[in-house]
Amino acid sequence: MSLTFAYCALAAGVLIWFAIARKFTTKSWETNAPVSAFDAHEDGVERPPAARIGLWIFLGVVTSLFGLFMSAYYMRMGKGHGADAALGDWRAVTESPILWINSIILVFSSIAMQASRTAVTRGDATRTQRSLLLGGLLTIAFLIGQLLAWSELRHEPIFDPRNPAVAFFYLLTGVHGLHLLGGLYVWGKTFIRLRVQRAEIIDVRLSIELCTVYWHYLLFVWIALFGLLLAT
Repeated sequence: MSLTFAYCALAAGVLIWFAIARKFTTKSWETNAPVSAFDAHEDGVERPPAARIGLWIFLGVVTSLFGLFMSAYYMRMGKGHGADAALGDWRAVTESPILWINSIILVFSSIAMQASRTAVTRGDATRTQRSLLLGGLLTIAFLIGQLLAWSELRHEPIFDPRNPAVAFFYLLTGVHGLHLLGGLYVWGKTFIRLRVQRAEIIDVRLSIELCTVYWHYLLFVWIALFGLLLAT
């Protein structure tokens, strides 16, 4: 697979991502879903809520997107099928200790989100709010840490806009951060409904469940990206 084909596939993945996101995020997160994992229809057949289906389709597209990014990264290094096209201009980015700290923060953020999911399932509104708030604050701390890592790299001797390793570092961490920002938007609306608008806990159960799944997924993506950065 050539690098040109990889970037064409990447562009197609981005377009599909925007189309799916626009279609399934209009009202899916705000749906007042029933407690059951399935919605009952007039024909008597129970089906999963559209929000849950939309999220999994969205995650499938995002998986392809990050897969293409990682493939392009590996090829641009001059590995695998990109070995014949290596330009010899790759200077690996030094792993910052900040990235390790950020990884730990994101793990605890995911744990907090899981705690909120467990609490909302049990009907514990107080613990749900606390865990949800903690998960969001830890995620914000992670993003701040990523900005610090960006700033640190900016002052490293190897920093050079012409160095593809630097460009890919900003690209991979930036795209991951943007997805977290999107999750924080949904998290904020859910928290406001629960804390400020005093919504019934049953009305936000689906939103919290989907947020938690999304957080776990982005943690998995970050582990894969960080592992790639460490290995190269």
